[in-house]
Amino acid sequence: MPYATHDIRNVALAGHPGAGKTTLFEALLHAGGALTTAGTIERGTTVSDFDPMEKARGHSMDIAIASIDHAPDSDRSYHLNFIDTPGYPEFRGPALAALAAVETAAIVVDADTGVEHGTLRLMERARERGLCRAIIVNKIDHEHADCVRVMEQLREAFGNAVLPLNLPADGGRRVVDCFGNAEGHSDLGPVAEWHQRILDQVVEVDEAAMEHYLDSGEAGIPPQELHDAFEKALREDHLVPVCFVSARSGVGVPELLQVAERLFPDPTEANPPPLFRRNGHGDEPLAVEGSAGGHVIADVFKIVNDPFVGKLGVFRVYQGTVRRDTQLFVDDGRKPFKVGHLFKLRGREHAEIDEAIPGDIAAVAKIDDLHFDAMLHDSHDEDGVRLAPTMFPRPMFGLAVQAASRGQEQKLSQALQKLTEEDPAFLVEHNVELNETVIRGLSDLHLRVMLDRLKDRFSVDVATRPPRIAYRETVSTRADGHHRHKKQTGGAGQFGEVSLRIEPLPRGTGFEFVDEVKGGTIPGQFLPAVEKGVRQVLQGGAVSGHPLQDVRVIVYDGKHHPVDSKEIAFVTAGRKAFLDAIGKARPQVLEPIVDLEVGAPEAQLGDVTGSLAARRARITGTDSARGEIVVKAQVPMSELEGFAAELKSLTAGKGRYALDFSHYEPVPPPVQQKLVEAYKPKHEED
Repeated sequence: MPYATHDIRNVALAGHPGAGKTTLFEALLHAGGALTTAGTIERGTTVSDFDPMEKARGHSMDIAIASIDHAPDSDRSYHLNFIDTPGYPEFRGPALAALAAVETAAIVVDADTGVEHGTLRLMERARERGLCRAIIVNKIDHEHADCVRVMEQLREAFGNAVLPLNLPADGGRRVVDCFGNAEGHSDLGPVAEWHQRILDQVVEVDEAAMEHYLDSGEAGIPPQELHDAFEKALREDHLVPVCFVSARSGVGVPELLQVAERLFPDPTEANPPPLFRRNGHGDEPLAVEGSAGGHVIADVFKIVNDPFVGKLGVFRVYQGTVRRDTQLFVDDGRKPFKVGHLFKLRGREHAEIDEAIPGDIAAVAKIDDLHFDAMLHDSHDEDGVRLAPTMFPRPMFGLAVQAASRGQEQKLSQALQKLTEEDPAFLVEHNVELNETVIRGLSDLHLRVMLDRLKDRFSVDVATRPPRIAYRETVSTRADGHHRHKKQTGGAGQFGEVSLRIEPLPRGTGFEFVDEVKGGTIPGQFLPAVEKGVRQVLQGGAVSGHPLQDVRVIVYDGKHHPVDSKEIAFVTAGRKAFLDAIGKARPQVLEPIVDLEVGAPEAQLGDVTGSLAARRARITGTDSARGEIVVKAQVPMSELEGFAAELKSLTAGKGRYALDFSHYEPVPPPVQQKLVEAYKPKHEED
């Protein structure tokens, strides 16, 4: 079924775990005719949760994409790309990446439990991205559903812009339209009252619609004018529409599909994508035409390493048309690749297509150079074009891993590389000094899933242990340092003398190297050698063996010899002068502090806060809702070892937590003394 850009709707289903996103995804595919029978999570037959691990665990761990070609009447057909995203915070990486590919974020809320912490977080992320936001209240026919309370919570949390497009009626057994209809009664009261509210909210943003409305009432507003006002209200965040459904029974699902088709924005109606072009003067915003005949601009927002078709790059087209057998460049690469296979995705199925037009989502296979956030284009005129990056939570949970058996090191390295390609919130670090490979994720569950994938998908067994904590060093005051390096071994010797000053910088600034040498006391060709010696200390540390940061080094004087001065002499002099200054500047060891959020049953508040207090945590706030508490705290990363097991024990498995990096701060004196003493033997040998 051919379609144009204005027929496309891109919608991401996001929300708190257990809200019913996957079931709704199935119900929408069924209502749109893409499925003859909707699958269920219980039977493991859903389109989106096709991975064996997802089936076994009963929840999504990655995004899934499926399209619907739907013609509700003879006048118009639509092409809808739905993305089902995981709800658990451990798998936020792929979920947040998907938001960059759509115009509309549909946040699914459970009518039983109402607004939860994940709802707040995702609504804010969608707002920051400039997306049109909609809320879908699911499970309206459940025994404990309370749609009145949920509507009150939504308006309290997100403001008066939250208004329903339809309303539950007869205890959630049906829904009634309140945008285009003013008649009848609902579970939330008279339809006419809600109809008036949303109509007033929509016409407020459009002068022409408001004028027609005031002159001749609702009947005097041309349909297209009302549609344009609705789209403008969505773009400007003046309206957050709410739809009520029961994905399990199908109540409200056809109506939701109709809303998506007729009211959600197409790619030309939404806020423009945040594209920019890099040039010699910085980044400048780039407005794309979105025309099918223009140069191709497309962004890869998902990498899938498929065992049958190889690496898949899933991309969103912003301009131009991607066709089979055409050539595309990756980022600023000079060598193009040929599009041999072009796919539309439906869960794990790949259907070959001939072209992907502006606004559409498709995938290309077997291109090794593809990576997450790669920009695809067909002309060097688009070199330097990028999409504004998505801000992902910093993965702080770590495990040191090594192959369980000799000979599998290369296989492990390749498998880890593929996993990092697929999840932008999963990192692999290699510490050369310790010869230690560390995997980092968003939680212990995230890392366990990755270890399971290593074994199930790549047949790699690993041994794990806690990694070394990422301590840092810094200085707390100004100091001068000096060193003369003189070595005579017969014939030409080595000579270099350096005087420098160091100053602390604000936390998180990094490192600055300043040349204030006057009169050529250190010739210019030797200053890079001085900086090299300084950077050796920065990398290896001075007092505890950890990298040094937040310091400015000012080289202001020195001496050289016309014959004996060499690069190696000034490397050594720079390094030892820096160490001399650090010893006088009250060096400090810094530890990473993380923002921690712990969710647990309200009855366990005392146990949770007691556990955190014992781990040197600072409680910054608590929230309580519907029998659950969320404790917010800042805690040293080093104190979280074993916390997952303790929380599970304290809450009978009902506790959860998430963390994100906050800042570095000095460790307590006893901890610093212990770290310094542990480093002394090695330091003295050097």
